[in-house]
Amino acid sequence: MRIVMTGSSSGIGRALAERLLSRDHLVWGLARSDQTEFVARNPDAFFATRCDVAEWSQVAEAARTILARWPEIDGLVTCAGVQGAIGKTTAIDPAGWSATVRTNLDGTFYAIRAFHSALHAGPRRAKIVCFSGGGATKPRPNFSAYGAAKTAVVRLVETVAEEEHAAPLDINAVAPGAINTRLTDEIVALGPAVAGDAEYQAALQQKQKGGASLARALDLVEWLLSPASDGISGRLISAQWDSWDRLSGKGQLLHDTETYTLRRTVPKPPT
Repeated sequence: MRIVMTGSSSGIGRALAERLLSRDHLVWGLARSDQTEFVARNPDAFFATRCDVAEWSQVAEAARTILARWPEIDGLVTCAGVQGAIGKTTAIDPAGWSATVRTNLDGTFYAIRAFHSALHAGPRRAKIVCFSGGGATKPRPNFSAYGAAKTAVVRLVETVAEEEHAAPLDINAVAPGAINTRLTDEIVALGPAVAGDAEYQAALQQKQKGGASLARALDLVEWLLSPASDGISGRLISAQWDSWDRLSGKGQLLHDTETYTLRRTVPKPPT
C-alpha cells in the first residue's frame, strides 16, 4: 500500500510508520520535525515532507509534492496532534485554545481534503484512519481544547462516512488508549496545579505501570487499513477495549446501528 501519514516523526505516529514499513508498505510522512535520518534508514520506502498540518497552505503544498509522485494512494492516517493548551477552560489563553483545536481538528480535515481525490483514484478500496480519544467520549477537566477537538474529529469521520457511503472508501476514528508518549510526560511535567490532580496522578500511575498496549493500537490501525475491515466506516473504535478483530464482514450490520458512534441517549418512556 501507499500510505500518507501525518504526525510521523514521534510517538504513536513514528511507531506506526515503523510497523507499516516492516510490512513492506510505502509511507510518506508529514510532520513539523525534520525526518531526514528516518528517510536515510528507509530510503526506498519512507518519504517525508515538513509540514504544519494546522496550516492549509502547507498541507496543500505538501499534497502537490506527494501527488506528483503518487497520483494514487491507498491509505491516509492522521496521527498529528497536540495536547496544547491545558488548564481551566474559563481561564485558559484563547489563542492557545484555538491553536490546539486547529492542529487536532483542522489538521485532520486538511489532510482528508487534500488527499481525497488521490484516495478515490486508486484501484482498491481506500482507507482513512483518524486519531481521536483523549476526552472524546466524556468530559476531561483542564483539557477542553484537546477533548473538544477529538470529539469533533469523530463527528467529522461520521459525516464523511455518510457522504461517501456509496464510494469504495472507509473512514474511521481510533481511540488508541492511555499509551506512554510525550503527552504523558507533558502532564507529569505540568503537575497537578495545571493538569489537575486526577490527571496528574493517572499519568504517574501510567508511567509506573507501563501504560496501555502500543502494539494493540498499531494492530487496530493495520486492521482498519486492510481488506479485513472493508465496509466498516464512520465508527469510533477503542484499540484497547473493543473486540474490533471480530467485526470483519459486519460493515452493513454496523451501518444500520449506532454501535461505536457518539450519540445522545434519552430516557425510556414510562411504562
